[in-house]
Amino acid sequence: MNFPSEFNAPQISAKREGELLSFTKEHDLVFNDLRFLNLAFTHTSYANESKVHVDDNEKLEFLGDSVLGMITAEYLFSSFKKFHEGEFSKIKAIVVSEDSLSEVANRFSLDRFLLIGRGEEIQGGKKKKAILADAMEAVIAAVYLDQGLDAARKYVLSFIRDQVDRFLSDKVSYKDYKTTLQEYLQKRRKDLPLYSVVGHDGPDHAQEFKVEVLVMGKKYGPAKGANKKSAEQAAAHMALVSLGLAR
Repeated sequence: MNFPSEFNAPQISAKREGELLSFTKEHDLVFNDLRFLNLAFTHTSYANESKVHVDDNEKLEFLGDSVLGMITAEYLFSSFKKFHEGEFSKIKAIVVSEDSLSEVANRFSLDRFLLIGRGEEIQGGKKKKAILADAMEAVIAAVYLDQGLDAARKYVLSFIRDQVDRFLSDKVSYKDYKTTLQEYLQKRRKDLPLYSVVGHDGPDHAQEFKVEVLVMGKKYGPAKGANKKSAEQAAAHMALVSLGLAR
């Protein structure tokens, strides 16, 4: 796919090109157009502080989330034939979670390649789980758009296999409160939880979302998070605590 004309990626200097090529070499990737990759590393705070108009990685993050989910589901389906749907859902939710992806990002030292605004960097933005996880998803989308599904699959499997193996061997135990709450309700044949964004505060590059969850006719929250995903997890946790299922 050619780089879309409506996208405005930051300019790539000779130094930046070297950084991006370093990333591709480390991960056995090839790009026809490095602008895809550069855009994937561009946080909203950098775009907001830029003197010229540039886009951020949010659209790529949206696409990458879906590509990651599909490839992970495909891998689980083909590799663990004795598992049932509930086990697939739980494993998938955990290994594609913010905690899991940010852990992989730290292992990859992804912060070296991030473009973030000065204010966000001062606040430790390059180490924030949400920013790292979002960048991981955006990179997946960049690979998919530039090289196609097979290349995206190869890249995703280079780390998702290990995340699945580590979870199954109890080496990691991420708190996926949303899945726990959903499974609790499914077992009791109750309506699934309904999450609603009830507000958000802060500048575009550092927003804080507020989410409520409706469980068996009762609302829990609002819970806060750096993005909708983490706010939903926090709301689910509040519901589980109230139900006596978590601490």
